[in-house]
Amino acid sequence: MGQIPGDPGRGDLTGVGHHGRVSTLSSRLTVRGMPAVRAQVEHPTVVGIGRGDLDPAAFRSWLEQDYLFLLDYVRVFARLASRAPDPHLGDLVDLAHSTWHDELSLHRELAAEFDADLFGAVPAPRTVAYTAFLLDAADDYGRGLAALLPCMWGYSTLGRLLAEHPPAEPRYARWVATYADPGFAALAQRCAQMLDEAYAARLVDEPTATAAFEAALRHEVAFWDVP
Repeated sequence: MGQIPGDPGRGDLTGVGHHGRVSTLSSRLTVRGMPAVRAQVEHPTVVGIGRGDLDPAAFRSWLEQDYLFLLDYVRVFARLASRAPDPHLGDLVDLAHSTWHDELSLHRELAAEFDADLFGAVPAPRTVAYTAFLLDAADDYGRGLAALLPCMWGYSTLGRLLAEHPPAEPRYARWVATYADPGFAALAQRCAQMLDEAYAARLVDEPTATAAFEAALRHEVAFWDVP
């Protein structure tokens, strides 16, 4: 396993270097991913959350599926941590901790308000397909980092965009605020930076990272199709 550079600096999610070139692998990927983010912004489920008028039954169904997804997302971080270079180990533990204690706690709070059955929910085919893809990707460290980036970066971007005109409905506003939070953006930024460091250390090549990133993006868009 290659060695990660000590401190190459923050990943540049703006995507443009001093000479107008997209400067890092993560930047190149997120530039490629913006059409998929726009597709999510325009998805009826996301539109309904943003307006605050999504049918509560639809959000309840989505919430149950996302809870099941996040349980396996924690496992993805754990699997990556078991393969991580030493400088990344603490970050992956922090990401697993944040997902477990912050995101899943939010889901449990919202479940009570939407009468969701988190513990009796059955994973839908798209949930199974997405988590199986992520867990498989995490068997290869660099590929796994590329595969998890669309969720972290995508939700941070969605949260920021929706927070420009937050919904008046307080439950949906709380959901938006969670993903618009600068702390969540910092976690997404660190995921991007770790991928760039792994790429610099030749733990992943760009074609492999691009394929994993784009496959995960397709899962992200499909996940909004509420069962």
